[in-house]
Amino acid sequence: MTPESPTYALRKRLPANRLGNALFSLGMVARVPYFGTVLPLVQEMRPGYCRVVAPKWFGVHNHLGTFHAIAACNLAEAAMGMLMEATTPPTHRWIPKAMNVQYLAKATTRLTAHAEPAEPIDFDALTEGTDVVISVRVCDTAGTEVVHADITTWVTPA
Repeated sequence: MTPESPTYALRKRLPANRLGNALFSLGMVARVPYFGTVLPLVQEMRPGYCRVVAPKWFGVHNHLGTFHAIAACNLAEAAMGMLMEATTPPTHRWIPKAMNVQYLAKATTRLTAHAEPAEPIDFDALTEGTDVVISVRVCDTAGTEVVHADITTWVTPA
């Protein structure tokens, strides 16, 4: 069995239901308060994939009343962060390094961010600092991708 990060181990100890998702998400926001601006709910978190939902509420509105582009970036970063926490073993550490974002359509509903590595990650082969790109699709309730983010993380041995 591969060792897990403390964050992912905690998620696995909580119930795999709405209550567990809500408790974990509250803990995530307590640890990283800025994520709280989008009221994120981590719905699924496992090595290689994370799904986080955020409601459309007045706190994320832009001047058009749609989901603000930077709020969507915040959601994308939350999904990437929880993906990396679930995927990165304790033998390594990671930090965000860059974000390339495409705003594809107006976001008029709540949003769901789907984070996955752009390419498979072989942590055994990572013996020095390496860029790892996480691809995040941010979709509206119809499944339309409204924002796409490629977030580069810097991964090093611990």
